Amino acid sequence: MELQGKNTSELLRGSHHNSGKKERKLALSDKILLSVEKPARYIGGEVNAVMKNPDQVDIRFAMCFPDVYEIGMSHLGLQILYDMFNQREDVYCERVYSPWHDLHKMMKERRIPLFTLETQSPVREMDFLGITIQYEMCYTNILQILDLSQIPLLAAERTEEDPLVIGGGPCAYNPEPLADFFDMFYIGEGETRYDDLLNLYKAHRTEGGSRQEFLRRACHIPGIYVPSLYETAYQEDGTIASFTPKYEDVPPTVKKEVEMDITHTPYPRKPLVPFLKVTQDRAVLEIQRGCIRGCRFCQAGMIYRPTRERDVEMLKECASEMLRASGHEEISLSSLSSSDYSQLSELIDFLMGFKEKGVNISLPSLRIDAFSLDVMGKVQDVRKSSLTFAPEAGSQRLRDVINKGLTEEVILEGAGLAFEGGWQKVKLYFMLGLPTETEEDQREIPRLAEKIARRYYEIPKEQRKGKCQVTISTSFFVPKPFTPFQWAPMYDRDGYLARARIVNEEMKAQLNRKSLKYNWHEADVTVLEGVLARGDRRIGPVLAKAYEKGCLFDSWSESFHNELWMEAFQECGVSIDFYNLRTRSTDEILPWDFIDCGVSKSFLKKEWERAQRGEVTPNCRQQCSGCGAAQFQGGVCYGG
Repeated sequence: MELQGKNTSELLRGSHHNSGKKERKLALSDKILLSVEKPARYIGGEVNAVMKNPDQVDIRFAMCFPDVYEIGMSHLGLQILYDMFNQREDVYCERVYSPWHDLHKMMKERRIPLFTLETQSPVREMDFLGITIQYEMCYTNILQILDLSQIPLLAAERTEEDPLVIGGGPCAYNPEPLADFFDMFYIGEGETRYDDLLNLYKAHRTEGGSRQEFLRRACHIPGIYVPSLYETAYQEDGTIASFTPKYEDVPPTVKKEVEMDITHTPYPRKPLVPFLKVTQDRAVLEIQRGCIRGCRFCQAGMIYRPTRERDVEMLKECASEMLRASGHEEISLSSLSSSDYSQLSELIDFLMGFKEKGVNISLPSLRIDAFSLDVMGKVQDVRKSSLTFAPEAGSQRLRDVINKGLTEEVILEGAGLAFEGGWQKVKLYFMLGLPTETEEDQREIPRLAEKIARRYYEIPKEQRKGKCQVTISTSFFVPKPFTPFQWAPMYDRDGYLARARIVNEEMKAQLNRKSLKYNWHEADVTVLEGVLARGDRRIGPVLAKAYEKGCLFDSWSESFHNELWMEAFQECGVSIDFYNLRTRSTDEILPWDFIDCGVSKSFLKKEWERAQRGEVTPNCRQQCSGCGAAQFQGGVCYGG
């Protein structure tokens, strides 16, 4: 529901959920709300939003996703923590997202402080501001949140009056580019230690302790990293000489937190229902965490080890409750590789009961094999939908280098089965710029797409439904921390674009080129993402400078201003080439080495060497390769 010139205050009086709440007064006037795009982003009060009396809780926690409402509302991790925190009577967890450009400008001009959606209170009045760090290109939005909240950007300049700023999410596995702006980071899965942190805060405040003393105590909670308690020294060549705690009692390493029993942890049975169309407007069922596959480019596949499944009975119960409480007409299964979930058939059979009631089922991350196609045929409208394959590399040699575990034979067989099952549209995802890639590997991308199109035309004409369409999408590879490719070099902008041109040229030479379509990613964004992904503390001033120059919503192509970023690097005297173009030695101290992500550095080195020899490592169900995740004593490592 979008607000159409109606008095917004009227819409909010009939709020719901939990007693003891005060009358809500909006932080923005109707005049402002009616002058910005999509005012429903800023009013809160959605179905299933938690309403408590802020005067009756001990801790107020603002949970932030540093992107626009529609993106933030689609993030499952934030919904899980929101539900978990609000189950505590002494905590009120509220939400805040990035205001779009139009409101950002007004808030700056009129000095309106950024506010939470639930109570419309200034973020600065909260005890904690928790920021999900999902993607490197949202880093300037983190600074926007702090700036509009009127909280000092630098952690060192904050006082007892400011909230404690804590970051979590996948990018927190290399927190160093953001170290100056955060009081602390939570490394790992939120279900395990947040209660300890909140309890410590409550006790500390009762004792009247200072902010600094709290941080000294918090660093002893497993998974909590407090950047101000560590210092970095550099060699003359710019590499790190040492990274050490400033005090003897501060732990030298921070170990990631993992929730091993994901069946009995909190899961939002009453998901928030947004007021306007969001990116993922559906109920989301997380069926498992982690992935058995071990692709060498994939950070999620390494940091979320070991693979753990949720019990199918718990998932059935959740699905029923979520659909009942939200009125959603679609349910999506979330995981890194849904085909690997051992009870998928039983779960799909159960969900088919909802399909009869008009609920769509969405199955991302399926491998294209006979079983998956059979499942998709049941749940999708084959006429409308397209199938997605992610071969990642065009040649078999390069697929072995990245440990994709997918042969051309399997790809063509899957495509053939799909075409025979009535699909005509296929999307193929590849990466350019992978380690050891040659021009021949690049040319193999459109050649593989052409073989898939050819497979369609092998079907007898009377059985075909017109032309097929094969869309090739290439992104440029970015090496990520805690992957075997963390040591790999990148290329500059021209190097990436030259690769895309070769693919484009080869595509035009294909026999079935009329059935092929090619899209590629922006190279400027890739270069920047690479620096932010593997940067150290020297990147912090560049981020501050870029934000000051107006960089914001960098993940949105219409908002991305590469020239402003280049000026920021130049003015701060920071070399992009130093971070992106060199091959790192496996002996070098990496900015994130102080984090123990459960996968050993020796395993990553071994995989980096195997990649260069083009050797494939079996998946975790076929054979254990001793990555280190067995220390968590569960999941796939123990036959789960």
